[in-house]
Amino acid sequence: MKFAIALYSPAHAPSSRRALLFAQAALAAGHEIVRLFFYQDGVHSASSTVVTPQDELDVPAQWREFVTSSQLDGVVCIAAALRRGVLNEEEARRYSRTAASIAAPWELSGLGQLHDAVQAADRLICFGGP
Repeated sequence: MKFAIALYSPAHAPSSRRALLFAQAALAAGHEIVRLFFYQDGVHSASSTVVTPQDELDVPAQWREFVTSSQLDGVVCIAAALRRGVLNEEEARRYSRTAASIAAPWELSGLGQLHDAVQAADRLICFGGP
């Protein structure tokens, strides 16, 4: 089965960890993940500036490692990211900000990427939300 996964919740919300565990289990079971799409507060899971207390799981780091090691398409909604100050180098320069807060393996892109993923997948699985 082909899955598209959308994450709407903040980096340290329980649903972010559940989304990660689901994605790991899906790949382990032989399924395919067409795309991971981080939207609304889910964009914080891609931020390299999130600091996790030492006694907690560093979910953003786990996402980064998972996307990198599994060679997945990790897309961060550009509109949601900009609104929340989550910028790559290009957007930081464009808006005259002093620092970027995301880098590879993440890609900033629009909602069209979610639409394309839904068209290519058998199922869209969403975690978190309004």
